[in-house]
Amino acid sequence: MQEDFLHYIWKHKAFNVTLLKSTNDENIEIIKLGQHNHNAGPDFFNAQLRIADQLWAGNVEIHIKSSDWYVHNHETDSAYDNVILHVVWEHDTEIFRRDNSEISTLELKHYVDKTLRHSYQKLMLSKSWINCESDFNIVDDFLLNNWLDRLYIDRLEQKSETIQQLLTASLNDWEAVLFKMLLKNFGLKVNGDAFLSLANSFDFSIIRKLQKDVLNLEALLFGQSKLLESSDVEDVYFKGLQQRYHFLKHKFNLDNKGVIPLQFFRLRPPNFPTIRLSQFANLYSLESNLFSKMMRLTTPDEFYEFFDIGVTQFWMTHYTFSKTSKPYKKGITKAFIDLLIINTLIPLKFSYAKAQGKPIDESVFQLLKTIKMENNSIVSRFLDLKPIEKHALNSQALLQLKLQYCDKNKCLQCAIGNNFITKNK
Repeated sequence: MQEDFLHYIWKHKAFNVTLLKSTNDENIEIIKLGQHNHNAGPDFFNAQLRIADQLWAGNVEIHIKSSDWYVHNHETDSAYDNVILHVVWEHDTEIFRRDNSEISTLELKHYVDKTLRHSYQKLMLSKSWINCESDFNIVDDFLLNNWLDRLYIDRLEQKSETIQQLLTASLNDWEAVLFKMLLKNFGLKVNGDAFLSLANSFDFSIIRKLQKDVLNLEALLFGQSKLLESSDVEDVYFKGLQQRYHFLKHKFNLDNKGVIPLQFFRLRPPNFPTIRLSQFANLYSLESNLFSKMMRLTTPDEFYEFFDIGVTQFWMTHYTFSKTSKPYKKGITKAFIDLLIINTLIPLKFSYAKAQGKPIDESVFQLLKTIKMENNSIVSRFLDLKPIEKHALNSQALLQLKLQYCDKNKCLQCAIGNNFITKNK
């Protein structure tokens, strides 16, 4: 038994609310359940109850056992002075406010249907990949699709919090926020944090000053990433970048001590950080005011055209500084651009609209539904359980479902888990 289940029972009146009696045999009538409080303080605010023919207005506190009131030291906390009812699963002691007045207690276990409790325990005690794995295939399609839409909004809201932090740190410079998020996602999962630490290692104003010279941009990015520290490479291009970086380092007082080392291991050569950084430098040397331009893009084809860039000349025949390879343009693939749209550009569109007090444009969701579903172990596992429409909105929603609900046992807050628990009610 968990308190979350008791919160669920109270919030949804998932118990027999007729002829309720307190542990002191007082009649209890629920007029208003109260507002669920997810922060510190009593569990439900502003409830209205009739107890022993007297109307009460105040808060409701919920525990597994009555004695938990004292375990949590509520008897000394003024925040609980206005509790009018203590709802528990098992009553094991009387409880009192700070002024020693007794609080009425409702023992729920006498009023909850056994089938509801059984459904809850069956779900929560599961040892499967997700608690409802054995029944996921029978989830109603309408319920699932609506819940996935809601989950994707939740995921955007979560990402917008990170964007807001970056925006505050950059003094509301959306171009600087785009730069950091875009560079992070150019690093993908393996080098994402390293690329973000690189973006945080200097002020975006330096990019603005160097933007017209791609070699200066490469020198800055490679130098700050500690890729120009070797003394064994004799190539003219490498030596030139070293000289440029040495100049930039002194001019802008650069420090790269906090930059996370880049990883090459287990990466396909097109995803080597050297290639991604050259592509990134090329993008910023060819385009200015990227943020305003990207906010105007609405279709995948527009994004594909915008990101139709490759590497600088040296990297057409190299994947690392020390080894030559066959000539290849090494452009950004559509699959990679899809990831940029999903993880950078749509969250920024959402956050920008939110900052302006505007509703998110429906075209954003349509854009996601035209992009292929992401291929990862979580999405694949869900698809093994049940056929789900294959587009990027659903793959993002499934990630949110697994990471924020299934892994945290939040079945009671999940529309799917909620349905399984109540269907036999």
